[in-house]
Amino acid sequence: MAVLEIEHVAIGYSSTLIVDDLSVEIPKGQISTIIGPNGCGKSTLLKAVARMLRTQNGAVYLDGKAIHQLKTKEVAKRMAILPQTATAPGGLTVFELISYGRFPHQTGFGTLRKEDYEYIHWAIDVTGLREFSDRPIEALSGGQRQRVWIAMALAQGTDILVLDEPTTYLDLAHQLDILLLLQKLNKEEGRTIVMVLHDLNHASRFSHFMIAMRNGQLIVNGSPDEVMTKENLQKVFSIDAEMATCPFSENPICLSYQLYGREV
Repeated sequence: MAVLEIEHVAIGYSSTLIVDDLSVEIPKGQISTIIGPNGCGKSTLLKAVARMLRTQNGAVYLDGKAIHQLKTKEVAKRMAILPQTATAPGGLTVFELISYGRFPHQTGFGTLRKEDYEYIHWAIDVTGLREFSDRPIEALSGGQRQRVWIAMALAQGTDILVLDEPTTYLDLAHQLDILLLLQKLNKEEGRTIVMVLHDLNHASRFSHFMIAMRNGQLIVNGSPDEVMTKENLQKVFSIDAEMATCPFSENPICLSYQLYGREV
C-alpha cells in the first residue's frame, strides 16, 4: 500500500527542469531511500514530496489527496521534514529549537502542553542531546546541530519522516546511531521514512525500498536486491562495482569500484 504517490511529476527552478515525468509509489510503513549521483534531482524530488517545491506538471498524493491542495498544518501533522540545509534563528537553545516541532499540534496561544513536553524530552533523549539541551545552537558542532534538527523532526510526532541526507556532518558512529534510530522507529512504531542518502551501503542496509535516479529520471526502483546490482550501479553512477553481502542485513553492498570503462 502506498502512502505517497508521485505521478508524472516535472519539477524545476524557473525555466530549468530538474526532474522530468517521474512516477513512483512510496510504500507505507517502510524505509524508502533515494540514491543517485550529485545533481540528479534527489533533493528536488524530496522537496516536491515534502511540499516545499511545487511541481510544474503531475502531482504528489498523500493518502490519495493532492498534497499541494492540503492545508499546511494538516500536512505537518502527518509529515515531518528535515531539509538538506537548515538554519535556526539566533539565540535559540537546543530545547527551544526542538520544541518548534510541536507547533503543528498547538492551538490558541501556542502554550506547550504535557504531551508536547513528553515528545520533546523523548526526542532529546533518543538523539543523545540531554547534556546539550540548555546550550545555544551556535555553541554546537555541525554534527551536534544535525542531531538537533533530527530531534525537532522526531518531536513533531508524525507517522511520516522525510529526511534529506540526515547523516550529513555526522561521524561514522553517529551516522549509525541515527540510522539505527530510524530503523527502530520504523520497526516498533510503523513510521514511514523517506530519505536521501549518499552512502549506498547504508541505503541498502537500512532500506526496504530504493529509488535510483540519474539526470532527473527514474532508472530503477525496488528492494535492495533489485536495485543494488552491478548493472544498475553502472547505469546510475557509471562505475564498475564489486558486490558483496552485508553481514548485518544480508542485503547487497558495494565492496569497491572503479570508473566504468577505465583500466586500473
